[in-house]
Amino acid sequence: MKSLPKKKQQSKKAAEKAEAMPLGAANYLMIALGASVIAASYWGMYLEREVDGVFALFISPVTLVGAYLWIAFAVLYQPKAEKKQPG
Repeated sequence: MKSLPKKKQQSKKAAEKAEAMPLGAANYLMIALGASVIAASYWGMYLEREVDGVFALFISPVTLVGAYLWIAFAVLYQPKAEKKQPG
């Protein structure tokens, strides 16, 4: 079998690399969900306007930590690749 010239092999690899996106649609959706929870938590603290309020002391810290962890998970998440069948 005749192999492709080096230049064509390199351009093929570069094209495959350029097509691969680091994050997929599911990642962006999860990041948007986490960002909206963060915004809602800060908005809730703003509406309460009390330093010693229930929302500011108990609810908001839990939701903020959870949302930040969710965003970190969303950035690192990679769905399982489908197995290609020989053909």
